[in-house]
Amino acid sequence: MKICIYGAGAIGGWIGTAFAQAGERLNVVARGATLAALQADGLAVVRQGGATQRVPVHAVDDPAALGPQDVVVIAVKAPALAGVAERIGPLLGPDTVVLTAMNGVPWWFLDGGFGGPLAGRRLSAVDPEGRIAAAIPGRHVIGGVVHASCSLDAPGVVRHHFGNGLILGEPSGTPTERVQRLAGLLQGGGIDARVSPQIQKDVWYKLWGNMTVNPISALTGATTDRILADDLLRGFISAVMLEARAVGERIGVPIAEMPEDRHAVTRKLGAFKTSMLQDVEAGRPVELDALVSAVRELAQGVDLPTPFTDALLGLARVQARGLGLY
Repeated sequence: MKICIYGAGAIGGWIGTAFAQAGERLNVVARGATLAALQADGLAVVRQGGATQRVPVHAVDDPAALGPQDVVVIAVKAPALAGVAERIGPLLGPDTVVLTAMNGVPWWFLDGGFGGPLAGRRLSAVDPEGRIAAAIPGRHVIGGVVHASCSLDAPGVVRHHFGNGLILGEPSGTPTERVQRLAGLLQGGGIDARVSPQIQKDVWYKLWGNMTVNPISALTGATTDRILADDLLRGFISAVMLEARAVGERIGVPIAEMPEDRHAVTRKLGAFKTSMLQDVEAGRPVELDALVSAVRELAQGVDLPTPFTDALLGLARVQARGLGLY
């Protein structure tokens, strides 16, 4: 198969190594130091325990040099997606599968008949002018939800910390042959991949936990254990989560748990530094729109007030704008 990773950062590198381990030849679109490192040394993943796995890749900076692929994995932060959409065209043939491995609400979230009263609507928060949907039509998309923690030691060198899960699903919920085949391929490469009957539910559940702790960590500089240890801040987080829970009920992704149930899961991570805090510290654009603005837009679409979510978004975007990251 022709498989391309677009965004060979921490998660893209982790997924790409699985494809290579399953016996597939791996293409990568990259730039700058990452491109140079991949061309010189290939892609490496440092596993838990310290063992390093290195795989060869064919890395280029121009997608046109690769041509149409069977599978394209998009594993970039949400602010970079518009740029990917502008350049991805040469990689897409009539039957190309595009696997999205990103945080937050994706541009295809309301596709496939999902969303109740909002089904089929374009989300301005994540695709303001519809350019992403035009460049990557929904028929190509398989959604992915990552349950793994990885970071970069250096360009082209991924460190896998914990978790090994990847949930896949068609936006329509149909258990197609292509999604089953993709899951099997990833399983063959060592990832705990499974197919979801409703990938939007998995997207929403992950979002339910990180839409609060991520921006609050960016605002405070605190790890998740310190954030949840403060009863006032934990109460604010719970209020935002209850608003998002109500939105989910309106659009078809009800959550049975209460915020304290999810806090218990987060506490098990210990002194965990969120991806948004890491982005702020590194001076990278933050994913506020995919994590928070999209929830507010969905709430407006179903006529639900979200004063706590509004406050969180306002605080976080003022900070991010001041730092030049939003």
